[in-house]
Amino acid sequence: MPKQSVTTVTALTTLTLLALAGCGTETGRGSDGAAEAGSAVRTDLPLTDVRWSIESLSVDGKKTAAPAGASVEIDSKGKASARTGCNSIGAQVTIDGDTITVGEKSQTMMGCPKELEAFEKALGGAFGGKLKAKVDDKKLTLTTDGGDSIALTAEKPAPLVGTGWAVTSLVSDGTARSLPKDKKGESPKATLTFAKDGTVSGNLGCNGFSASAKVADSTITFGALKSTKRLCPEPGMSVERELMKVLEGQVTYEVHHRELTLKTADGEGLSAGAGAAAK
Repeated sequence: MPKQSVTTVTALTTLTLLALAGCGTETGRGSDGAAEAGSAVRTDLPLTDVRWSIESLSVDGKKTAAPAGASVEIDSKGKASARTGCNSIGAQVTIDGDTITVGEKSQTMMGCPKELEAFEKALGGAFGGKLKAKVDDKKLTLTTDGGDSIALTAEKPAPLVGTGWAVTSLVSDGTARSLPKDKKGESPKATLTFAKDGTVSGNLGCNGFSASAKVADSTITFGALKSTKRLCPEPGMSVERELMKVLEGQVTYEVHHRELTLKTADGEGLSAGAGAAAK
């Protein structure tokens, strides 16, 4: 079978809100690496136009669970991208039967929490060279020549409205960080759900809240936020104050499959997973 060239995908940061041209992106700005005109990528395996969520990564016999938002995509226009939950890895690849060869890679350099830095370093090592691809129903396994592997699962995209979103990280000045933990090692459970009537409600990590939320194109305009008035131990109150800065006025947003990102004009932001517990 002749080899098929797959072009480089420009690397994306979680909160630059650049939409990948594959399935599952509800809104947002266009990718800055638009696909060139031509035939769709063709392969014997059903790999393209699927958002594969990374479930786990096995390197040197050690298995590590993937953070929320980690994924791999190869779209029908010839773009390939691996998202790490913070930064993204773009690469030139070729497909020959069940073998995917990853060539030169590029990566965004957004500051990330230490646990995400460790994961994306390991993923960057595993997502390279020749990978054997095995598809079994909705499961995909990519295995290196050295025996390291990436386990992935195909998932349906989540709509903005009606999905329960759990906040997984906060962003300030271009740096993403996980929600802080208390002395028991637990993070505040911050959530938000957009309703069909143009409102949003949830929990700020301490108090419950509600507000109007007008969605238009790639923006959401929040009205005055109403909340309960409980006093909570840290870090609940700190998380609440930061979220209130994001859920105010107009923000840009993107739903990338099962990951929601919000960003204010002054660089504050958040990431949230669909139906996932905050970590």
